Parts: sequence; C-alpha cells; structure tokens
Amino acid sequence: MEFRNLGQSGLKVPVLCLGAMTFGEADEKSFMHRVGADQATSFAMMSRALEAGVSFIDTADIYGQDGLSERVVGAWMKEAGTRERVVLATKFRFRMEDGPNGTGASRLRIVRAVEASLRRLGTDRIDLYQIHMQDFDTPEEETLRALDDLVRAGKVLYLGASNYAAYRLADSQWISRTEHLHRFVALQAQYSLVVRELEREHVPLCQRFGLGVLPWSPLAGGFLSGKYDRDAPPPAGTRLERWRERLAGFDTPRNWRILDALKAVARERESTPTAVALRWTLQKPGVCSAIFGARSVAQLEDNLEAAELVLSAEEMKRLDDASAFELGYPYAFIANVQSRW
Repeated sequence: MEFRNLGQSGLKVPVLCLGAMTFGEADEKSFMHRVGADQATSFAMMSRALEAGVSFIDTADIYGQDGLSERVVGAWMKEAGTRERVVLATKFRFRMEDGPNGTGASRLRIVRAVEASLRRLGTDRIDLYQIHMQDFDTPEEETLRALDDLVRAGKVLYLGASNYAAYRLADSQWISRTEHLHRFVALQAQYSLVVRELEREHVPLCQRFGLGVLPWSPLAGGFLSGKYDRDAPPPAGTRLERWRERLAGFDTPRNWRILDALKAVARERESTPTAVALRWTLQKPGVCSAIFGARSVAQLEDNLEAAELVLSAEEMKRLDDASAFELGYPYAFIANVQSRW
C-alpha cells in the first residue's frame, strides 16, 4: 500500500481511505436507511481493509442516526484493539440536536460536537477533525479559533475542511496564517470522472496552500462501478436502485461516454471499472487519498485493486478526454487567451 503525506503536514496516510457512511443499519429517519451494512459486516470490512494496509477511516457524526457510524467504528476499534493502528477522521457541522445551536460551526457547537464524537468513538483524540461544510452564519475566525483550541488541548491532531467554496477556503488559510492558528491541511470534496469542477479553482488553491485533496464519491455514487447500462433498469440491490432520482441525473451523453471509456480501459487492463475510476483520481494533482465506501467485503476487495494499479499517460488522457467538461467563464476565456497570447 502506497502512503502519501496529508497535504504539507507530516501525517502519512494510505492512498485509499475507507469511508464509513454505510456502517450500521440506520432506521427510516436516516438518509442511509436500507443502504447500509450491519455491524458484523462493517467489522469484517474494517478488519480486511486494515489487513490490506488501509489504515485510514473517515466517518462523521451525521452518518446513520444518533452517531451510528461513529459508534460502530468505536466498537470495532475497542473489540479489535486497533486504535493505535488507525488514522481516524470524522466530521461535524450538520444538525445532531434540536434547537438553534444543534447545528453549525459556532464555538459552542464545536465544543459539544467534538465531545460527543470522542464518546461515541471511544477515544481520547481525533486524528483528523473536519468541518463538513462551511457555515454562512458563523464567522470563519470563530470556527478556526475554536478548532485551534481543540488542537492545543490535544483532543484533535489535524484539521480539515469539506464542501467549501474556494473563496472561503482561501480566506480560511489567510486567517490561520495571519492569526497564527492551526490551519486546515486537507480538503475533502466530491471529485470523480463525472464531477471534475474542483479542477477550476480548488485543486490549484490546494496546491498553492499545501492542502491534500481527499476525494469523496470517487465512483460517483456507484455509477462508475460498471454495474449500470444505457436504457436498462438498475440492478436489484444496488444503491442507485433505491436512489433512482440520482441515477436519472447521470443519464447524459457525457456520462455514458465516460462509462464507455472507463469500461474499455478496464477490459484492456484486465481490471475493473471501479479500480480504474479510483486510480484515475489518485493520479490527479494534489490528491493524497481517495475515500471509497463499501457495503460488503466483496465490494471492498474490488476497491483495493486500485492501490496496485498504475494508469499510463495515454490511458489517463483517454479518460480525461471522455470526461472533459465546460470550464465556463472566466476559466474558458482565460485558458483561450493564455494559449494565444
């Protein structure tokens, strides 16, 4: 298993990160109802991942209901005695309690959120603590100072952001630098062959400030797994069978072109679309680890293959060309003028 530094920090993480959103059987109140894995299967996946070198687990307080995913991860670490072998990441920001302070990134909310996550995870510190999305209602400086306090107290070791606008992320880095606060070292963001808009501003920004990119949904919710075909119903039991509206959103000429190119490269390499799609993200600038999810050990094994695969420059170009997207203004204007002047 290849390891890379998390941004410009000294923390080394494997190129694959096991996402824990599916861990635990959530009830009907959760958006993960009927698409998760029971605790025994979750334990088996974490153990197999760790055996294969995937010692990086990402969860969030909102996954499942009442912190279900965090509780499952914590129970596994306690039972297997694996806490010191795992880089543990979790997130806060979304609503976990009733009332005006039950959501957001205020100092009050952060202090409550981290203590609750530590209890559920059964640990004394979180290795990578991430804000799940920027909070328009809270000044960025307040959020950063509260997070800085957690680092100084030893409850958190590294800080990360997720689902941030580029301007807010740049502002965050400037505040941390000028106010001498611990800064974000990673950005967790949606990035795949289907969703490449991150390349407009976020990837260059992360490279400029030394943030590691952690793609979430690198398989586009399973669309890039190769299970789906044009004009055919989704296979029974798949996530997109339950989330049919999301599957309908993938029904575009560009996305089927991407899938065709992906399957072709996979056939030629005697690999799988899953492994090739994951590897594509790992060979993009700034990416340090790709977060993948699974609902069974068999699915997990399919993802693990990406760690050993290396795509050629020609294969990367084929996939880049198939997934080319409209830059829009001013990016297309700048690129066009730059190439001629």
